[in-house]
Amino acid sequence: MASPKTKKVAEQQAQKKESKKGLVAYENVVADIQQRVKPKGTRWGVAHVYSSKNNTIITVTDLSGSETIAMGSGGMVVDAGHEGGSPYAAMQATYKVAANALEKGVTHINIKIRAPGGHNSKTPGHGAQSVVRALARSGFKIGSIEDVTPIPTDTTKRPGGRRGRRV
Repeated sequence: MASPKTKKVAEQQAQKKESKKGLVAYENVVADIQQRVKPKGTRWGVAHVYSSKNNTIITVTDLSGSETIAMGSGGMVVDAGHEGGSPYAAMQATYKVAANALEKGVTHINIKIRAPGGHNSKTPGHGAQSVVRALARSGFKIGSIEDVTPIPTDTTKRPGGRRGRRV
């Protein structure tokens, strides 16, 4: 006869295997946590979203930005590395991060979206819009959405030299 503790461990391992295969939708995990955890007042967090063509990274911190509450990326969710920047991967990673943040009591959120910037692309990747949508669906009250892409104002020298990159 298996003890209740070993049954619980076996269930957790089975759930991890299912989530790796993609059989468990993270939306259901968020809905389960919303029912289980009751918020105690309002607690604000900041969702820092870095979205490039190849990946989307979501980090939820406290208001000062010094304490990380939850973190995830599109590459952690999908098996193929080239799919890390897709909207689906970004949405699944956001649901995973939202579940962790909800467990820790975050109820309201400000969103800061960042593209690579500098000499690289100034527009966020495909995952940025789906991250905002997934955060709204997860039950957070959104305070503000802000673009914090670094844009050089002194026109620093682009890499490649005077005659450009020679192939």
